[in-house]
Amino acid sequence: MPGRVPANMRVTDSPTFSIVVPTYNRPEQLAACLHACTLLDYPSDRFEVIAVDDGGTSPLDHVFARFSGTLPLRLLRQENSGPAAARNRGALAAKGRFLAFTDDDCAPTSDWLRALEAEFDVSPGSAVGGRTINRLSQNVYSTASQVLISYLCAYYNSTPKKARFCPSSNLAFPAEHFRAIGGFDVTYPRAAAEDRDICERWLYSGSALTYAPDAVVVHSHELSLRTFLCQHFRYGQGAFYFHRVRSQRRQMRMRVEPISFYLKMLCYPFACGQGRRAPLVALLLLIAQIANGLGFFWNFTTGKMK
Repeated sequence: MPGRVPANMRVTDSPTFSIVVPTYNRPEQLAACLHACTLLDYPSDRFEVIAVDDGGTSPLDHVFARFSGTLPLRLLRQENSGPAAARNRGALAAKGRFLAFTDDDCAPTSDWLRALEAEFDVSPGSAVGGRTINRLSQNVYSTASQVLISYLCAYYNSTPKKARFCPSSNLAFPAEHFRAIGGFDVTYPRAAAEDRDICERWLYSGSALTYAPDAVVVHSHELSLRTFLCQHFRYGQGAFYFHRVRSQRRQMRMRVEPISFYLKMLCYPFACGQGRRAPLVALLLLIAQIANGLGFFWNFTTGKMK
């Protein structure tokens, strides 16, 4: 029965990790994510998996039936409210000392939790973000989006113990302090900048963020030109909202990254092993930034997130 953990898979009253996975109408991707969790090289009584169905219409009972007896798993459901709210819903129900967030189209590698735990051991009180690898290397749009994320991690986390940004597809927090700062901001209705916001608020609260490239998840997000453009338009919308909220929080003028940030971005595909596809990936990054800018200025003119 979904939501019930088999007796032989009971977690302890206080497991070390609660893995929280928001999901929306992607049952097969979720199944792949959960399968990867069954392969984690970590004691099964020291972690739990909480999947939060964000009001999807695709049935999930058959997905959960596949993992009966093999995974300490719970399914929660909510009305469609966006991934930020779904993550908070899972975090509220979690029993673990640490919350490890990933997405339904991601598959953690077998040593993911051990790598996160190693960083928590040496950096108590810090949040920890890991590295994401693109599984769909044949898809140039998925590749370009992942190259962008890799560039952001390299740019903002050049000093790993003083990291500034890690995506929510691979991000873990001490549970108590995560709840104390209010979790993810649910006014971000889409997957667009809510991870930038929580990293900013986490640092603003006086806590540290560590980048741990050994903690790896593999991302499988199929994109076409249309969905690639829509994705980055939404990122631009989220970026406007993020910069506006940050400027209000810190009582400063709204600021975006300097021009050198974008020039380095366009050079990055040539330095990160893209080979012959580097010019095409760089072109797609340029197109992505145009879409991003349009989303940003769309919201600038309307003052709205949606």
